[in-house]
Amino acid sequence: MITKIRKRDGREVPFNIEKITNAIFKATRAEGEENYAQAMVLAEKVVEQLHEEMDRKVPGVEEIQDIVERVLIKEGHARTAKEYILYRAERTRVREMNTRLMKIYEELTFKESKDNDLKRENANIDGDTAMGTMLKYGSEGAKQFCEMYILKPEHAKAHKDGDIHIHDLDFLTLTTTCCQIDVLKLFKDGFSTGHGHLREPNDIHSYSALACIAIQSNQNDQHGGQSIPNFDYGMAPGVAKTYSRLYKQNLAKALELLSGNKDASALVNTVSNRIAEEDKVYPTLVPNERYVELERKYLMEFIPNADIVYKAQTFAVENAQAETDRNTYQAMEAFIHNLNTMHSRAGRRYLSAP
Repeated sequence: MITKIRKRDGREVPFNIEKITNAIFKATRAEGEENYAQAMVLAEKVVEQLHEEMDRKVPGVEEIQDIVERVLIKEGHARTAKEYILYRAERTRVREMNTRLMKIYEELTFKESKDNDLKRENANIDGDTAMGTMLKYGSEGAKQFCEMYILKPEHAKAHKDGDIHIHDLDFLTLTTTCCQIDVLKLFKDGFSTGHGHLREPNDIHSYSALACIAIQSNQNDQHGGQSIPNFDYGMAPGVAKTYSRLYKQNLAKALELLSGNKDASALVNTVSNRIAEEDKVYPTLVPNERYVELERKYLMEFIPNADIVYKAQTFAVENAQAETDRNTYQAMEAFIHNLNTMHSRAGRRYLSAP
């Protein structure tokens, strides 16, 4: 009487006819039948055959499965036998993949990136960091999950054999890949990172900082590269706002110094707002003659000295241009430094173009 079987790893465990019955039943269900009683009868015939062939030996799993196939064919269940053979092949494939995955995990754990191609396959990941290695654990597990349960078998085989290559297979079910961020659209009226709302920036330094935040936030939520294809156009409004602010500050400073008007700052803001509302023109890096003329006209209503107003405007233009240039340089320098030192939890590095 069969009381034990030998597992593939050499262990001996109690024999259980129910497992044979269930395997046969699954094969019958695959061909559209659901007859558990018949599966039990066939399982008993398998046991009878085992007694005849094994005598007092402890049968192995593969030997039992071979006998199941022969019994199914002998008893006239060729279609069930075919499904059982396919089921057996699939189980073998799964076991092999699990064994391969454990081998991959072993290499990821005990080998440095210089000795392990998997740790070097993504230049954006530092495979020798704790989180970089953890990312690779998940990545390799996800790849095998997709091969086993998501892809069609023929596609998985073609990928494994190298006939096709499915790029970034580990992220197949998780997200789209790569993103171009339109900061012009993003910054308009502010945006949310999912952890709070950021208002529309009003200075080139803020534009630079928020561009970094946008890249980092999106990188943590989406696979692949992140880019700002219209970066210079996206930063331009920040430069314009910076110049406008600095121009008005310098104009107020000059007017106060030259005319002694202690309310010069409020006066400049009043005049600027009036021109914006009535004429829709603003101070710009390339001087807008229409704005300059209107500003001079309205300022002279309060400071009736054309020479003082002219000198103040000239001073404001020269200093605002120089300060805007310096502020923009510093903001872009900070942007590059931020990208070059920014890390996500997965050990990614964000590199900016020079």
